[in-house]
Amino acid sequence: MEKTLNGLETEYISAVFGAFDENIEIIENECNVRILSRGDMVSVTGERENVEYAEKTLKNLFDIAKTRDVIDIQTVKYVMSLSSEKDNEDVARALDECICIASSGKPIKPKTVSQKKYVDSINKNVVTFGVGPAGTGKTYLAVALAVTALKNKQLSKIILTRPAVEAGESLGFLPGDLQNKVDPYLRPLYDALFDMLGADTYLRYMEKGIIEIAPLAYMRGRTLENSFIILDEAQNTTIEQMKMFLTRFGFNSKIVVTGDVTQVDLPRGKTSGLVHALKILGGIDLIGIHKFDKKDIVRHALVQKIVDAYENSSKGRILS
Repeated sequence: MEKTLNGLETEYISAVFGAFDENIEIIENECNVRILSRGDMVSVTGERENVEYAEKTLKNLFDIAKTRDVIDIQTVKYVMSLSSEKDNEDVARALDECICIASSGKPIKPKTVSQKKYVDSINKNVVTFGVGPAGTGKTYLAVALAVTALKNKQLSKIILTRPAVEAGESLGFLPGDLQNKVDPYLRPLYDALFDMLGADTYLRYMEKGIIEIAPLAYMRGRTLENSFIILDEAQNTTIEQMKMFLTRFGFNSKIVVTGDVTQVDLPRGKTSGLVHALKILGGIDLIGIHKFDKKDIVRHALVQKIVDAYENSSKGRILS
């Protein structure tokens, strides 16, 4: 069977095919089809089911090519995973929403349909939980939305926090004063803000108190109004800490809680505040719970394989 896509612009064909046709090779190998480009058309040849799978993938990729200059291998594999599903979203439309412009001038957009739904949940709700494996953009997108709200003067302050708990380490054994001790725990938040704002703007906002980054313990006893508040690595909160945090916000504030329930570093016997909150807060108006899966990992492709390996290990399926 052969199907043909006609009337395609050359620049879009080049973007979809990739350097040295590397994107097309992936589709051909995965779908077991042959894909050829001639002028303004692209043909797909193979068994009916395989051709339809490849055709759906190509149509989505050509739609995405209209909104970006380069389509990388990661995007190809993600679109293929969506195209294998019977009911998939309008991928191009989902990935075309610009959240903000980074200091480098690069537009920050959702990279998966699930990321778009996460962004929509944050915009819609007062409290949003973003839960999923490392590399799904939970924290980065939350910071991007916080910066956007600040620039649009919807809110007057950004507060970023995380519990000072990490695997096998204790604050007491780290060198320096308290700020030096907590900085390593907050580094991912610094990195995201540097990317969005640039060093000069970031430092100016910090000096004016417009941006505050602090350990979770610093939140106790405060009422946070007109603020965008992000709690990162929330799987390492206790139930008491989570309750304390979720009752800090005041009028015109928004909270985003991110974490990975598979990476809890609390002492044995301690229940994660994130796990507990997900059980009791679902279904409450203006509280959104968004769950990512490994398909949404947008770091190096190897990260997804590592997540798979650990999942298999936890299920007792270690390959010998």
